[in-house]
Amino acid sequence: MALPGETMPVFHLLLVKPTHYDDEGYPLQWRYSTIPSNALACLNGIAEDCRRRGVLGDVDIRILPIDETNRRVRTAALIRTIRKSGGRGMLGLVGVQSNQFDRAVDIARPFLAAGIPVCMGGFHVAGSLEMLDAIPPEIAAARDMGISFFVGEAEGGRLDEVLRDAWAGKLKPFYDYRDRMPDLQGAPVPVLGREQVNRTFGNYSSFDIGRGCPFLCSFCTIINVQGRVSRFRSADDLEAIVRANRAIGVDRFFVSDDNLARNRNWEPCFDRLIELAEREGLKVRLQIQVDTRCHKIPGFIEKAARAGVDQVFVGMENINPDNLAAVRKTQNRIAEFREMFLTWKKHAVLITAGYILGFPNDTRESILHDIEIIKRELPIDLIYFTNLTPLPGSEDHQRMVRAGEWMDGDLNKYDLNHRVTHHPRMSDAEWDEVYAEAWHRFYSWEHMETILKRMRALRSNKKLTTLNRLLWFRDFHRLYGCHPLEGGYLRIKTRRDRRHGLPLESPLVFYPRFLLGEARNLSLMAADYLRARRILRRVWRDPRRFEYRDVAITPPGADEQSLGLYSETRAAAPRRARHAAPAAPVLQPQP
Repeated sequence: MALPGETMPVFHLLLVKPTHYDDEGYPLQWRYSTIPSNALACLNGIAEDCRRRGVLGDVDIRILPIDETNRRVRTAALIRTIRKSGGRGMLGLVGVQSNQFDRAVDIARPFLAAGIPVCMGGFHVAGSLEMLDAIPPEIAAARDMGISFFVGEAEGGRLDEVLRDAWAGKLKPFYDYRDRMPDLQGAPVPVLGREQVNRTFGNYSSFDIGRGCPFLCSFCTIINVQGRVSRFRSADDLEAIVRANRAIGVDRFFVSDDNLARNRNWEPCFDRLIELAEREGLKVRLQIQVDTRCHKIPGFIEKAARAGVDQVFVGMENINPDNLAAVRKTQNRIAEFREMFLTWKKHAVLITAGYILGFPNDTRESILHDIEIIKRELPIDLIYFTNLTPLPGSEDHQRMVRAGEWMDGDLNKYDLNHRVTHHPRMSDAEWDEVYAEAWHRFYSWEHMETILKRMRALRSNKKLTTLNRLLWFRDFHRLYGCHPLEGGYLRIKTRRDRRHGLPLESPLVFYPRFLLGEARNLSLMAADYLRARRILRRVWRDPRRFEYRDVAITPPGADEQSLGLYSETRAAAPRRARHAAPAAPVLQPQP
């Protein structure tokens, strides 16, 4: 304990969730980002618990969480702050994914040079060490630089040891907890400060109430990092999360569970949220992720809507059964897709589906053909496309490494938005082109109008949310070359933060190009918004708006099996040339 007149020693804990570099080598950053970081919320909550328990004794632990997608990491200023307080501190690089690894190492360089300990955790390190036969060269090189690695999850008091070692200036090369998955019940509450939440578009925070997945998808890293045995927080934990966030005025959340429908505590958790809303007015709005069979769980969708779920992500992945079988996604059954989506559509819920391009059976013609079927026959509001990517930590990556198959050596490209392998049936150029074309086809003006018509006919109250999301998904790949989920509002681009090894550009080149490019993009987005609002007004004022029907929002009937979804999607099925032609407007309203 500090004596009277003495100052308490200070330890600075910097928790940074890194971004990754754009194609020009600059950190991908925005004034307002899209998705809050659950890893940062969890580590911030765990660190606050360490501070409250006094794990460093009579030491003032000062915690600063930074999500680099919406805030620049000012390394020189942070290092000066640490030195002014006595020089004790640690940089924690949180939740580092494969595409963020190189950026994380670059952030670490000046801290290491200043003698400040650095520890990195996240899926790339945990997945690579779990699935590969040897330490990969990028992790070995970072270790030799002096970076320490935390492998596993930090709940259960595990951060205590790291902080004590950092205080003593003696971090171990590895803190390996892969063999012990912590119990989540009673774990510290994931929480971000109001300042961090204000930097996300829509003021969203994040939490998880379960980890792990029982399925065997070969492209997935979760089953090899978080395990195949699901672990859960309790309803009491969930209430604590809601109350802690409500205390700082936060009631919108992205729930990061990979598949909330497989959480055995889903019902008591939903019941608790319903009770809080109906008895105390503590209402929340949730974005959740579920599988394609969630509608088979009695009461799941109905209670989800009552509990505050208004946006749902479904890992549809593909509508070709042969493609799904090739990656062991056998739990997805094509015959149940329409029933599942239409069950959600009985409620005011915005549906986003994930869709993967680049399966071995894919061709340009088959991809575009299947997209037209989706547009015509499935009531999906949004779809986001990704490239099939052998992420480190997945079975696909392990197999390709062992077989010596080519994969792009630049980890920065492993963001699902860039192609990093060759395809057996498409050239590299053809794969790149059809990926861009997929976005263009689905988010055509004609199809976006159809989506708005369906929404109005089903009497959804998601008018502006649907409009804004459609424009977001339409514009970010087209204008910024990034995935919409990595997009944001008002681009931040700093000349001196360029990727290590790339030349520093002249101010006379950098600033005019950046400012003119941003002005162009913002003007194009504004023009798109005005056009979309005109379409929305037309749909809303149509006197027959509630009579609109098309195949997608028509319940399954006796002729269901005649739909293209069932008869034209297998790899061996004939692909009609008309589906490779420019997209035509979908079905018009029926009388």
